Amino acid sequence: MQCAPPSPISPTDLLRARATPAEPPPATLAEVFAEAASDGAATGFVIAQLPADRPVLWIQDRLSRRECGIPYLAGFPRSTEMLRLDVSRPVDVLWAMEQALGCPSLGAVVGEVWGDPPVLDFTATKRLALRSEAHGVACWLMRRAAQPALSAARERWRLASLPSATDPYDSRAPGTAFWRAELFRSRFRPPTTWVARHDDTGLALDHPMALQDAPAGIRATG
Repeated sequence: MQCAPPSPISPTDLLRARATPAEPPPATLAEVFAEAASDGAATGFVIAQLPADRPVLWIQDRLSRRECGIPYLAGFPRSTEMLRLDVSRPVDVLWAMEQALGCPSLGAVVGEVWGDPPVLDFTATKRLALRSEAHGVACWLMRRAAQPALSAARERWRLASLPSATDPYDSRAPGTAFWRAELFRSRFRPPTTWVARHDDTGLALDHPMALQDAPAGIRATG
């Protein structure tokens, strides 16, 4: 006897399901790679995990600012206190991140580095990881137009946008954003792929899935 295949899950169906708040890892270095350089999924994913009770320092190199723009404060939770630092080179981003991670008054340090600069090697990521863990300040390294080479990051994510849900008040407008979040390396949990979103609890992860088994209603199209 053959069972009928399950019906595709739509983005709106996900909103009706019980959210699964993500368990935040200990303060350490996490890398987030954007599958498409200009995709905002990586930015949204990081924002969903920033603390609301302490300031956040956001550092960008010149190419990241030019290609993807600067963080838009109106898109952050109202309680977020944001400090921005604009620098020219990737080496300046790494130096500023390492110095800032020594300040326990910060809740997180976010750095954006474009491409695969030689200065961003295993030693550089090891320094960030140890500095983050020593002072209890979360460290997020956002990578665009980059390849996941050897790194000391304790968690490494790959992000891509999925079709959003429908706005409950306007069927022609986009609603809650969904992302395909692939955890491909971690010291804290097994590699898995989730459908992720930002809700009132922060980051919510739903329906662990393999990429080839993604429900048709939320499968990435690009």
